[in-house]
Amino acid sequence: MEIAPETFEHIRKLSEKYSNMGQDMNSYLEGLLHTEYLTYWDYIHLDTLMTLQNPRTHFPDEQIFIMYHQITELYFRLILLELDQISALKEVSKDAILKHLKRVTGYYKNLTNSFDVMVNGMDPQQFLTFRMALLPASGFQSAQYRMIEMMCTDMLLMVPEVHRNTFTGNESIAEMYAHIYWKYGNIELKSGKKTLTLTMFEDKYDKRLLELIQAHSENNVRRQYHKLSLEDQSDTALREHLRQLDLQANVFWPLSHYKSAVRYLQRDLEDIKATGGTNWQKYLPPRFQRVIFFPELWSAHEQEEWGKGWVLELFNTQVEQFWK
Repeated sequence: MEIAPETFEHIRKLSEKYSNMGQDMNSYLEGLLHTEYLTYWDYIHLDTLMTLQNPRTHFPDEQIFIMYHQITELYFRLILLELDQISALKEVSKDAILKHLKRVTGYYKNLTNSFDVMVNGMDPQQFLTFRMALLPASGFQSAQYRMIEMMCTDMLLMVPEVHRNTFTGNESIAEMYAHIYWKYGNIELKSGKKTLTLTMFEDKYDKRLLELIQAHSENNVRRQYHKLSLEDQSDTALREHLRQLDLQANVFWPLSHYKSAVRYLQRDLEDIKATGGTNWQKYLPPRFQRVIFFPELWSAHEQEEWGKGWVLELFNTQVEQFWK
């Protein structure tokens, strides 16, 4: 059997590689003779993946609920991989930031477009029944979603304006974190105390999230953007994708959840509480939170009206349609 010249070149490169690591190439080649062929199902651990849906009730649609949330967490992971690469840039360039931003906004669009699975993909009565077996778990407890926020912008911009305006500018990240907007959405409706959902989340993730925001205080997406020259900061495509990230993360994605909550939890006479006992009507609508990663890219009027048009249109024109 004749051996092609390119094969000898590969062997030479392999020999050099293993030699540089102090390893014997022949031992690795011998091991390769006994290695099984890689299969698709082994590579993505398909059999294991199919065992990760473990419903707590007998309702078929609970598996839909589980699988969709698993899908969203995988998308969050994809987004975090891109944000990691933006943060890791030593030589910050417009093209490098834009490349990763395009991927991030694409992932968010896929997420938003897929949320119809949650809105219309489950039987309302099944959902309203099996959800009671999930207490006090809540989608609010997605740590990856919080990590995305912290890797996009400064901690101060995630503090509600009513509290932000009282800060002197000397507060630590930990002091600002104590007032982060989503903690106010997890207050019990009757007692005014923190929900169990929130206290469990804080116990598990507060230390890790604080470390993350401190580690990215100087290289989050907003800070990396401002390291560019003024000319590059003015680039139309870059500014548009930053604005798209703001809209996708802080308007369209929360609004998708609001749409689902209206579908299942809104009633004419009484609103059903979310599984964590939170006031979802005040927490989910973007116009109430007005979280904006890049305020410098939006006019004062756009910030004042943040998310308002989309929420009002949804609430006024679609609630009746949902319940037909």
